[in-house]
Amino acid sequence: MQARTTATGGTSQRATAGLYTPEERVRRDTSVWTLVQGILAPVQFLIFVVSLVLVLRYLATDEGAYAATVSVIVKTVALYTIMITGSIWEKVVFGKWLFVPAFFWEDVFSMLVLALHTAYLVALGWGLLGERALMLLALAAYITYVINAGQFVWKLRAARLQAASESPMQAVAA
Repeated sequence: MQARTTATGGTSQRATAGLYTPEERVRRDTSVWTLVQGILAPVQFLIFVVSLVLVLRYLATDEGAYAATVSVIVKTVALYTIMITGSIWEKVVFGKWLFVPAFFWEDVFSMLVLALHTAYLVALGWGLLGERALMLLALAAYITYVINAGQFVWKLRAARLQAASESPMQAVAA
C-alpha cells in the first residue's frame, strides 16, 4: 500500500492495483461529471461511427467530401468536449486536472488523439492538405481514438472488477 494525498488534503491508502481510494470512489460516484462522461462517451462513439463511414466512403469513392469533412469537425468538437469535461472529472475525483496516476497512460494517449484531430482542423482551415490527405489524417486520428477508447473501456472494466472484489469484504466488515 502506498500513501496518497487526496483532493481534500487528507491522506488515504491506495492498493497498488486499485484505481480508486474509497474517498475517490465516493467522489466519482457522487459527481455530476461522472454522469456527463457516461453520456458523452457513447454519443461521441456514435458520432465517430457515422463519421468513419463517411470518411471511408469518400476514400473508396471520392464522393461525399463535404459530408465527411463536416462529420470530422463534429467528431472533433465532441472530442474536445469530452476531454474538457474529463479533465474536470479528474480534478473533482482525484484533485488534479490531468495525468493522475490511475489514468496517466490514457491521458498521454489522449494527447496524441487531440493532436491529430487538431492537426486535421489546422490543415483544413489553412488549406495545407488536399481532400484525400485530410481524410487520411482523419483516419489516423480515428485509429488513435479507437485505441484510446479501448484504454478507457479497459479501465472501466478494471474499476468494476475492483468494486466487485471489494464488495464481499465490505459486507463482511459491516
